[in-house]
Amino acid sequence: MAEVEELERDDQWKPEIPDKHPSLWEPIVLIPGALMGILGVIIGAELITRVGITPNTSVIGAIVAIAISRIPLVAFKKLRSVHRQNLIQTTISGATFGGANALLLPMGILWLMGKPELVLPMFIGAIIGTVVDAAILYKVFDTRVFPSTGIWPPGVATAETIIAGDVGGKRALTLVAGGVVGGLGTYIGYPMDIFGVCWIGNFWALLMFGIGLLVRGYAKPLINVDINAIYVPHGVMIGAGLVALIQIILIMAGKSKSHSTALGTHRATRTEEDLKKGFGWGFVAYIVGAIIIAVIGGIVSEMTLFQIILFILFAAIAAEVSEIIVGLSAMHAGWFPAFATALIFLVLGMLIGFPPLALAFLVGYTASTGPAFADMGYDLKTGWILRGRGDHPELEMAGRLEQFKAELLGFAAAIVFLFIFYRAYFESNLFPPVDRVFVATIKAGTSPEVLKWLLIWAIPGAIVQFLGGPDRQIGILFATGLLIMNPKAGWTALVALAIRLLILKIYGKKAQNTMYVLAGGFIAGSALVSFGTGTVKALSAPKK
Repeated sequence: MAEVEELERDDQWKPEIPDKHPSLWEPIVLIPGALMGILGVIIGAELITRVGITPNTSVIGAIVAIAISRIPLVAFKKLRSVHRQNLIQTTISGATFGGANALLLPMGILWLMGKPELVLPMFIGAIIGTVVDAAILYKVFDTRVFPSTGIWPPGVATAETIIAGDVGGKRALTLVAGGVVGGLGTYIGYPMDIFGVCWIGNFWALLMFGIGLLVRGYAKPLINVDINAIYVPHGVMIGAGLVALIQIILIMAGKSKSHSTALGTHRATRTEEDLKKGFGWGFVAYIVGAIIIAVIGGIVSEMTLFQIILFILFAAIAAEVSEIIVGLSAMHAGWFPAFATALIFLVLGMLIGFPPLALAFLVGYTASTGPAFADMGYDLKTGWILRGRGDHPELEMAGRLEQFKAELLGFAAAIVFLFIFYRAYFESNLFPPVDRVFVATIKAGTSPEVLKWLLIWAIPGAIVQFLGGPDRQIGILFATGLLIMNPKAGWTALVALAIRLLILKIYGKKAQNTMYVLAGGFIAGSALVSFGTGTVKALSAPKK
């Protein structure tokens, strides 16, 4: 659903087009990939429990793969293939986001609810949610809703890193320069990943994202209104999300005229039929997952038959709608409100009247969907660039399948690690901070007043999303900004957009390619510094 802004093709680099795409099962890919998967889940688990963040490790995986390929041994020569490097970085990023956000986070909720015996049932439910999440993205990536020509900013940064390692020269120097600026800016407190995103993303979507960040940041100090206390971000996201859902349904039905021309001459490898099957069968799978957690979690004994049916349907809807909202935000902005989206559905579940234990499973199940969807979107974007931007459909589809397998390998590494070590984290009182927010919300309860505010603020959210249309997603991006307390990111976005306009006005479209590489550097440098500083904090943090 991105408004595509085609960049000039870089004549300095030609994609590697093999007769057959490398396989994940090649020992030179599988062994480093599995090791990187274990490293990824350790990084993710340590940082989300000790610092509260999960870094994007795709760039780190790419750099490690490039470094291994430079070892002067015949055995490592095959790793000079950008496609093999792509598979390795896909594995580590899948393990990081899958392990930390989609698996460990839901498990912690049940432990904090005083139900350690139900952690494993939640673990099983989260595994189902995570795998289905990735499977749906595999099916719907490069459709009109989630096109390969969408921005997916971290995917661009990873691709630029791999390409720079492949060709060197001016492109590599440009990327490194961007990386240095991005790293330094992030180190002194400016979100340079947002700066980079604003140089390559849809202008209007990111403008609304920046405005949302500023409204959230300055409403309290300027007009003494805590918009979070009156559920403005949540209501706006509900309204925008409902309209976005209707827009997606219209696209699947072939009735969205505005979107039919949004992709220009790009030939999508997936059709509206794939879109229907992806979300249709995905919804069925989410229903099955909800039934399983309802049974093995013991919550069927706490509710009437009507409540059980309602819980199963609502949990499946929450899982699928959550991943759509997270996916749209991730595609446009590179940031996604997974925690906040899960909180919205938790509040709605409380308003429906589900008992506390059912609410814990509901929010855990919802939180398990979205992160894998977004992360795999980034990785498939990287692969799409490296495979020639869709010019070689057979190679693209084969590579995408191998990446899906690599993502599952990352999940497998995360599942094994967390099954063995989750008790060590929880018994040391190490939990993702948002888990405490979820549990506190469940215990605090809710009131009709909350429903009133949600309905009031859903109206402007729906209007903004409708006016922007399905191509820009300005309602979703505005709500995403409102959900995040980071005014500095808002100013960064507006400054970056202003500089982008100025450069293009002075130099024209010929400057776009250099801006594209620099933006990749900003994002990559920011990711590396965020990872480094987060790791230092995690290592120095005392046990809570």
